[in-house]
Order: sequence, then structure tokens, then C-alpha cells
Amino acid sequence: MAAVEFEVKDGVAVMTLNRPEAKNALDGAIFEGLRAGYAEINRNPEIRVGVLTGAGGTFCSGMDLKAFVRGEKMDSTGVPYGGKANVVVEKPTIAAVEGYAVAGGFELALTCDMIVAARSAKFGIPEVRRGLCASGGGLVKLPRQATLRVAMEMALTGDFYDAESLQQRGVINRVTPDGEALKGALELAAKIAANGPLAVAASRKVILASLEWPVSEAMDRQKEITVPVRGSNDAREGATAFAEKRPPRWTGT
Repeated sequence: MAAVEFEVKDGVAVMTLNRPEAKNALDGAIFEGLRAGYAEINRNPEIRVGVLTGAGGTFCSGMDLKAFVRGEKMDSTGVPYGGKANVVVEKPTIAAVEGYAVAGGFELALTCDMIVAARSAKFGIPEVRRGLCASGGGLVKLPRQATLRVAMEMALTGDFYDAESLQQRGVINRVTPDGEALKGALELAAKIAANGPLAVAASRKVILASLEWPVSEAMDRQKEITVPVRGSNDAREGATAFAEKRPPRWTGT
């Protein structure tokens, strides 16, 4: 049984953390599976969107402390997680969360561009309760995805939060009925996958890169990314398909 199951359908890759007996806690095997999965998402031109979820009604309960105590090697190289995230995921990713996404599990969800969560899902970075810090990315990613005050509260109290409260705070995109987070994520992924791949990639790149740009330079700096899209075959196809009242046939060129 693979620690991370990988399936591609209709341009969407679904990676499923598959250690339900351990609440999908992060161990060496899961990192190995994620490394292979993200590499395939980047490599395969047929994949337009990646979805990350967990088996058994739980997203991820964080680091496997038993494996850590055993001295098991947990190499996150090649995974957009923690301090060794030397991989740039080149396509949109969505976390589909049921149950708990806490500690390293929440940090793993934060690596995704969007989060869809079941109504009863719980989130948190409770490391301070154990005298630790959420150094797998929570302390640096959360302030950029919510607000400074929300990040401070979550990091310093270690409390758990439900999906609807985090949706109100801008951390979660969509809340679904229990058991339908993956369905909701796939619906969102399908909408993205149906759009022009060059335009999607460029739009995502500008949004992420502009976080580091001076405001005074942002409008000009985006042009080097967006102007080539305007002259692409896909841009012409999009306009032609609209005029002919038919779905576009993207080529990614």
C-alpha cells in the first residue's frame, strides 16, 4: 500500500496521504510519496491542477512523533514544506481537508494555493503547547495568507479553529458539507483546468511573485510575465472560441 496514492483524471492530479491508521501523520514514506507526486505534477503537461487530500476522514495530524523518536529520516527535500522546500510547484494546488489538519498537517495545507474544507474540519498550529515552534512553514506562510493578528493568535495560543471561522478570516476558500471536501476541491480544480494553461500559470506566477515586489514597480514588472501570454496561440484561440460560441481547444502555446 502506497503511503501517498497518486491519480490523474481530466487534467487533475489527486495525491492522497494514505496512512489512515496513523491519522496520515507525516513520516519518511509520506515525504517520499509527496516528492514523487510533486515532481510528476511539474513534469507532466497533461496535469493542470494538483489536489492534496487524506484518506480515512483525516487530512493530516502532523509529524509522526513515534517515527521521530525512532530516529526515522524525514527528508522533505523536493516537497514545498519546511525549511528544505527546494521545489517550486509550477501549477495550482488545492488542499481538500476532512477531519484534522493540525501542526505539520496544517502547514502542509498552507503550501497549497487554495484550501477547501469540510464544515467539521479542525485546523491549528499547537506546537507552543509542547514548547515547540511551528517551524514547518506555519509561522512564515500563515501571516501571508491571513493577517498578522490572526497568525499571532493561532501561533501563540495553539488553539484549534473550525473551517467556517478560518473562511471568515481568509485562510480557507470554500466550506463543504462533511465528506464532500474532495468533491468541492475537484469542482474548483475543474474550473481552473478548463481555462487557458498559459494564462493560469502566468496569473499564478504574478500573484505569488508580486508579494515580494515594491508596489511602485508591480504593474510594470508583471508585464514580462503577462505580455507573452497575450501574443500566444491560446489567446487567439480563446477569442476565436468565444466568437464561434464553442469551448476553446487549448494547446499551451
